[in-house]
Amino acid sequence: MTPTAMAAPHFSAAPTDGVREAKVRLRRAAIAAREAADPARSGAIAESLLGLDFPAGAAIAGVWPLPGEIDLRPVLAALDGRGHPILLPETPPRGQPLRFRRWRPGAPMRRERFGTECPEGPEAVPDILLVPLLAFDERRFRLGYGGGYYDRTLAALPGRPAIGFAYAVQRVPAVPIEAHDRPLDAIVTDEGTLGRVPFGPHP
Repeated sequence: MTPTAMAAPHFSAAPTDGVREAKVRLRRAAIAAREAADPARSGAIAESLLGLDFPAGAAIAGVWPLPGEIDLRPVLAALDGRGHPILLPETPPRGQPLRFRRWRPGAPMRRERFGTECPEGPEAVPDILLVPLLAFDERRFRLGYGGGYYDRTLAALPGRPAIGFAYAVQRVPAVPIEAHDRPLDAIVTDEGTLGRVPFGPHP
């Protein structure tokens, strides 16, 4: 099923100050679209993610939700129950890629910058990343909050599958891109999956 598109103008891919300004405008629209989405629709996203046949024992990176974000904690808890090491990001100084620490349900958490929380478990490197986003397009480009953390992280982890998750209403005709932007492997929404997940359905 094809996700529904959120109304937005078409942007050039040229890496100019205009593109960066367009990203700022699009972030505002994307946050408004996400806030207007029915939170109950996140259940379809969770069902699709849990329907994936993640390789046995693969370490999977998720996120601790900020207010208004899709809450993946039930998905992560279920994957932990299947034997997957679950990792959550630790926010490093600006300009560095994310670091990840082991998480299990009930693990102690500490507050970080930007209102996020991080587990106190050991550091580890993910095999698969579940990536948050504010907006996405048909090409599977994502728009984040603008810190560049996931751009640097994905560049530092080449070959690791990166799967975005979002409400279908967060889709736009075109995300404005710059030279460092890379498309995700797939994006799971409440109306279907865009792209190809590199592993099949869970048996």
